Amino acid sequence: MTDDITTVEVIPESPDGQEGIRPPRFGRGIQQQPFQAAEPEPATPATLEGRNITAWFGDHQVLDRVSLTMEAGVITSLIGPSGCGKSTFLRILNRMHELVPSASLAGEVLLDGDDIYDPARKLVDARKQIGMVFQKPNPFPAMSIYDNVIAGLKLTGVRVSHGEKDELVESCLVKAGLWNEVKDRLRAPGAGLSGGQQQRLCIARSLAVRPRVLLMDEPCSALDPTSTRVIEETMLELAHEVTIVIVTHNMQQAQRVSQQCAFFLAAQGTPGTIIEHGDTEAMFADPIDPRTHDYVSGRFG
Repeated sequence: MTDDITTVEVIPESPDGQEGIRPPRFGRGIQQQPFQAAEPEPATPATLEGRNITAWFGDHQVLDRVSLTMEAGVITSLIGPSGCGKSTFLRILNRMHELVPSASLAGEVLLDGDDIYDPARKLVDARKQIGMVFQKPNPFPAMSIYDNVIAGLKLTGVRVSHGEKDELVESCLVKAGLWNEVKDRLRAPGAGLSGGQQQRLCIARSLAVRPRVLLMDEPCSALDPTSTRVIEETMLELAHEVTIVIVTHNMQQAQRVSQQCAFFLAAQGTPGTIIEHGDTEAMFADPIDPRTHDYVSGRFG
């Protein structure tokens, strides 16, 4: 490991005698800065790049020097069997990996060339520009549909007028494909929506802070086919204004929604790596690596 590799300050667990590469020591902490109010600006898609990402949970290495460029305005799917590090990589892309007490990492994550782990960069700034939608919908149960959408504004220190809030709520719900279904009950609890509606509400909540990248961790795995189709249509409609990175185990979904694809694999207890990445259609029709062919054709995983 070279000395100039970027690291985040999360203290790993004590050694347990296992051999192998040791996690790097951390040279800086996460400083909590007071939020400063700012007027929201129109978002533009950003290019997100992971460079030589290596990650650990305690002494267990889960990723090994993973590099991937996710182009601006493009939907990139991350595929691979369970346990190969896809979701860990996704969480590293907006600094969620460091929330795990035993977690550590090395490498860089660049948002249009700027390192999101730079000590001069506020954590809230990274989370504002790189949003996350999780596998299980997580609307705030005590909040209305309306308040769920604008919840991120307060968390990121963005102040807008009441009229602007109304416009923002409508705009984000329209983009998330939910407006027509909830416009007459915006003050009803967000938790009262169906699973597919809750997931679209979470997408609307993420869009309200105008992210440049939207990360989605198996957003349709718990949804019925109809809700899945609506979420996929929403992703395709959003791609012109936000870069999307999606983890999915559904090969048909990866083909339907993504233009770029990366195949992760962790074979025989080794850390996860990217076996192949590139144009989605080409990877599914004529993959270069035989392991990719075996996975996308359903022979394993």
